[in-house]
Amino acid sequence: MMKNVARLERAGFVTTYVVEGNGPPVLLIHGVGARLDAWDGVVAALGARFTTIRFDLRGHGESSKPPGPYSAELFADDARRLLDHLRIGRCGVAGHSLGAIVALRLALDAPDRVERLALLSAVAGRTEEERQRVLERLAMVEHGIPGEHFRRSLPRWFSDEFRRANPELLEQYAARNMENDPRAYAAAYRVLATTDLGEEAARVRVPTLIVTGEGDIGSNPRMARLLHAWIRASQLEILPGLRHSILIEAPTIVARLLARFFDGTADASPD
Repeated sequence: MMKNVARLERAGFVTTYVVEGNGPPVLLIHGVGARLDAWDGVVAALGARFTTIRFDLRGHGESSKPPGPYSAELFADDARRLLDHLRIGRCGVAGHSLGAIVALRLALDAPDRVERLALLSAVAGRTEEERQRVLERLAMVEHGIPGEHFRRSLPRWFSDEFRRANPELLEQYAARNMENDPRAYAAAYRVLATTDLGEEAARVRVPTLIVTGEGDIGSNPRMARLLHAWIRASQLEILPGLRHSILIEAPTIVARLLARFFDGTADASPD
């Protein structure tokens, strides 16, 4: 565990978190099956220009792992309680994959807490075929051989070039994936698989950055364009050559986009 990890305890429930850097606060929310260190490369590339707040979602990392069920609302409430604990009233919020669902839910449920919103590799407006595919993946997580979903997902998550160049890194991630609590992982994956905030996103009024890889199948450019159409004050970035795991494969690119956006030097504006 990282040396500067802190713990928020309430009613026997623990949320582990890390606060680093200086400047405007930005909350970073990781994806399903990951943990707060998924943002390591991005935070390193950002330097100290922001105060970054990262935390392990319930069911992940060193946070408490109740068996579920979980919901986007529950995850978002955990995030809000952490901001309360840190006495942060309003901040930038960025989420990746499941974290993007949580970030969007937070912006919808507590709009007074979100100054700017970044949705990375976000799901929205799944077609029936896409719903069936993700439900098949959920069944694999819930009932399949441990680690099978991870192994099958690597081609969806990383480019071919990255996989060829980083076999040892991917083995490390596979080992970390096996450390996930099976029930908690399945409960969190069910939120990703069954939550589609869809046109609710049209209620978002804060400047929003939408980013996805051009080769991302599960959170594809069509979905990103839908979000861009629904969220009036938004800007869209489709990253060439990348797939789903943009935090790991392209942290410098992601950090550059986030820095410009949260600095306000790349304001999102209506079309």
